[in-house]
Amino acid sequence: MRILLAQDSDWVMRNPVQQHHLAERMISRGHEVRVIDYDILWKDRSRKELLSKREIFHVSKVLEGVNVTVIRPSILRIRYIEYLSMLFTYSREIKRQMDEFNPDIVIGNSILSNFMLMRRAQRKGIPFVILLVDAEHTLIPSKWLRPTGKMIEGRLLRKANLVIVINEPLREYAIAMGAARPRTMVIRAGIDPKRYNPEVDGNNIRSEYGIDQRDKVLFFMGWLYHFSGLKELARQLCKVKNPRMKLFIVGEGDAYKDLQGIVEQYGLRDRVILAGRQPYSDIPGFIASADICLLPAYNNATMRDIVPIKMYEYLAMGKPVISTDLPGIRQEFGENHGVIYVSGPSEVLNKALNMFEDGSVESEGRKGREFMKGKDWDKVVREFEDLLSLAIRTRRKK
Repeated sequence: MRILLAQDSDWVMRNPVQQHHLAERMISRGHEVRVIDYDILWKDRSRKELLSKREIFHVSKVLEGVNVTVIRPSILRIRYIEYLSMLFTYSREIKRQMDEFNPDIVIGNSILSNFMLMRRAQRKGIPFVILLVDAEHTLIPSKWLRPTGKMIEGRLLRKANLVIVINEPLREYAIAMGAARPRTMVIRAGIDPKRYNPEVDGNNIRSEYGIDQRDKVLFFMGWLYHFSGLKELARQLCKVKNPRMKLFIVGEGDAYKDLQGIVEQYGLRDRVILAGRQPYSDIPGFIASADICLLPAYNNATMRDIVPIKMYEYLAMGKPVISTDLPGIRQEFGENHGVIYVSGPSEVLNKALNMFEDGSVESEGRKGREFMKGKDWDKVVREFEDLLSLAIRTRRKK
């Protein structure tokens, strides 16, 4: 089948998430996939041109040699005006891809490009699918635009021929927003057991970043949102007298500069390690270098119902995870499966210290590894493929 996917985010530079895994694995199974993406980080770059150029990338994020064709339409690089320009340039690109690529099915997982994708798919009689990995309107940077985003997101969910979500709380969210219950399906994330397993050696990473074998390493990877809880955690680290306790952070994002400032202000260069963005192929080694992994985010509308893929990867490698007690996380992992719950970032360090003192780090890690057995991407992609095929057959019968 030919699949066209559109999203209001950067496919090329952002860390691999559900859609990256699904797209590349569908290509490896003989399907064709094209993506229309958006340079969400354009404001952070020093480019001077007012109108960006249309770009085409051939990108492999998770499977070596499996490239996704990514088309990035032009926009006017003026704050807020870029959204108005997208109404023209993205509509034109979607029409072009509908005519040239002639997809059998289209998938959206954002709001603005998704809306244009839905309208064109309806005109062409092509099944329209939403792949929901977040409460999308909560991620809109400008708060005053979120009510409008919520209204559009609700309409998209009502109109979709199929809604695929990554966990049960997101399914209930989608249904509450207007999605039809019979057409809202759960497909969870998976792991690559050859890449993510306890046999991976993290000693080289420790050596590279000056981490002693006696150090106790708390690890976080991913996009650094202001609500990730990492700034609060870094400040609290000053109060822990044991210099062996270290916070290791891999990723970039909104809070990166603030974290750099905290490191300088509190003299934490030896205890808070900011590794920045790293190649996906190196991530298993970074996780292996850790003792305990973290998800210390605030319990807000964005985080409440999601389950980040990194949770599965942490547990598959036998690392226990200290996580804020978020509804989506608790429903997915429950108790005694390697996830230790706290009320928020303020409790993370004390919980970690207790685990090191009572010797429960390894036993909790084994629980997580056991929980992840059999949850591989091959099974996930087969389920995804079956759902898309059914949506195409159902649409053609109408």
